[in-house]
Amino acid sequence: MSNRRPVPRDPDNDYTRDQASARRDFTGTDLTHVGSYSFDPEVLPGNIENFIGVAQVPIGLAGPLRVNGEYADGEYYVPLATTEGTLVASYNRGMRLLSEAGGVTTTVVDDRMQRAPVFILDDARQSRDLAAWIRAHHNEIRAAAESTTSIGKLIEVEQYHVGPLLYLRFDYTTGDAAGQNMVGRATWAACEWIAANHPQHPRYVLSGAIDTDKKHSQLNVLRTRGKRVVAEATIPAGLLEERMGVTPMQLFRMRQVSQAGGILAGSANYGAHAANGLAALFIATGQDAANVAESHTAITYSQLTEDGDYYWSITLPALIVATVGGGTGLPTQRECLELLGCAGPGRAKAFAEICAAVVLAGEVSLASAVLAGDWVTSHERLGRNR
Repeated sequence: MSNRRPVPRDPDNDYTRDQASARRDFTGTDLTHVGSYSFDPEVLPGNIENFIGVAQVPIGLAGPLRVNGEYADGEYYVPLATTEGTLVASYNRGMRLLSEAGGVTTTVVDDRMQRAPVFILDDARQSRDLAAWIRAHHNEIRAAAESTTSIGKLIEVEQYHVGPLLYLRFDYTTGDAAGQNMVGRATWAACEWIAANHPQHPRYVLSGAIDTDKKHSQLNVLRTRGKRVVAEATIPAGLLEERMGVTPMQLFRMRQVSQAGGILAGSANYGAHAANGLAALFIATGQDAANVAESHTAITYSQLTEDGDYYWSITLPALIVATVGGGTGLPTQRECLELLGCAGPGRAKAFAEICAAVVLAGEVSLASAVLAGDWVTSHERLGRNR
């Protein structure tokens, strides 16, 4: 006989303060702080189940950060939710340097979200023939996919062959939503149309794993997932030495060492710590925190200019962010998006540019701290609970 005690639920109205309280009592643990929150639980359907309260993560403010983007253009104060001492101070330092250097130029290079089904055929020739049939019927497949959404638009269907398997990667634009669920529904409709209309009615699985949802992949580095964003800045030598205590030549030599180390390790990120800033920003603004697994992937490129200054860029090929949907509409998270001027429709690319600029600020600060010997001492001063 099972001794399972199910979590209390009210099938008629489960999103109330009384139900949250009943579940906290059910745990037998004092959850006073978990139960302290300022919004009505009725706003939570679609965001969480079996609600008991909130995880209160401290939010610090860094900035101003000057962003010279096509969608984000101005000075921004950035909310960062973290429990890691020195993180906000470090990003704040990098933001000051970059702003004094004229700001960060940001460019959204590409924008697409995927779902990647696999069709299972009897042999490779059938797989090849199905691929040709899909190319010939692209317009009908696109219509089936787009019938499920008013926002998503099918860009292309990539094709990859392995034995009798045909892996497809459906690429969409998803407006200001992150879009994983949106493209899942659209791709299911497209695959159902293919299975119903192809003479052999081929079998498929909705995800063949090459969409690499919430996982890093080299395919995303090459083909983009979410927003592909570049943040770049040129830092005058004198300013770099004054603010950070390092020279452009020191940073350039260190970049060579770090690049080699990243290659040796097989790292997904050839910079320092994009995940730090992105995780803190994602939590503050209601992004899906698990998307940091993909979004932190980064390629760093730097140069010594002819004038002796330091050009520094970072490319994020799989930055998955949203300004509508998911957790972006919850009260705390919406306030943080409003602080950035990025709440609601039409602001996702602006938010992506700010994210990339924040990442570059963190790279500048940490790399300089390591070289100047400030890395350990700053954590000793700010990062230990005594």
